[in-house]
Amino acid sequence: MSLLTKKLKIHSKILKYPVTYNTFMLRPKILGLFRLFRFELSFTAGVCVILGELLALGTLPTITEIILGFLSIFFISATSLILNDYFDLEMDRINAPERPLPAGLVTEREVVLLSIVVAVLGLITSYLISLEALLVVILVWAIGLLYNWRFKKAGLIGNLMVSFSVGMTFIFGGIVVNKPFETIVWLFAIILILADLGEEIAADAMDIEGDRQAGSRSLALVIGRENALKISGAAFLLVVAASILPFLFGWLERIYLFPILLMDLVILYSTGKLLDPRTANRRIYIRWIYLAGLVAFLIFIFIRMFR
Repeated sequence: MSLLTKKLKIHSKILKYPVTYNTFMLRPKILGLFRLFRFELSFTAGVCVILGELLALGTLPTITEIILGFLSIFFISATSLILNDYFDLEMDRINAPERPLPAGLVTEREVVLLSIVVAVLGLITSYLISLEALLVVILVWAIGLLYNWRFKKAGLIGNLMVSFSVGMTFIFGGIVVNKPFETIVWLFAIILILADLGEEIAADAMDIEGDRQAGSRSLALVIGRENALKISGAAFLLVVAASILPFLFGWLERIYLFPILLMDLVILYSTGKLLDPRTANRRIYIRWIYLAGLVAFLIFIFIRMFR
């Protein structure tokens, strides 16, 4: 009796109904398809839209604006991330063999079909907001497709494409509530662009071996890992400097200093670790910066909603 047959019999006894081979194999496939979304990244993009709405209005948006704004960018961000796995298959075999596609949990055809379905959902939800929102979503989708298809290996140009798309989440929030030109919204968009650019450059520095074999022109390969990390660190320092401006100009009340200072402290500490060649696992500090931004934005939204 094979090991798989034994597992099927055990599951059948525990669950009190027969477990077939197809049922047993479906579970890891569903998990693999779910992992393609990289949920925390798509979720964060949606959170940035809501924060953009709050900043633009200065008060709470409607439930419809919150839900449609969040879902539009969540779906379109997920589309780019799903396609990233499809186009990055060869690099992921080296850099991230645990990803669903190189691990064999899903097929290339399934990845493409999933990206199409999710993209359609993003287009539909943005159309329900306004024509302007639909056009922005189409733009972000097109940039994501071009990046994954042609510009992933282009180094800094590719990094800037991703960062621009990320920064557009705040602008999109302003569009959802029909206030796209508020100064505070654009400032936060710039902050987000700088933060993401720093993360993109630092992440490439961590993936230097796989990128070299894949023929990438990442900044780390062009000027060296440590020099690339210095540029990444400079971007993070600009984020900290820019985050203080809303308080200096009186655009935000002091109560919002707490989440901003929390984010800035984590960024400064993590940047120091990233710039130190003696740090054993520098990749983790890129994640710390990302999570610090997410937590700060969630606290910001919480304060705005319940104050």
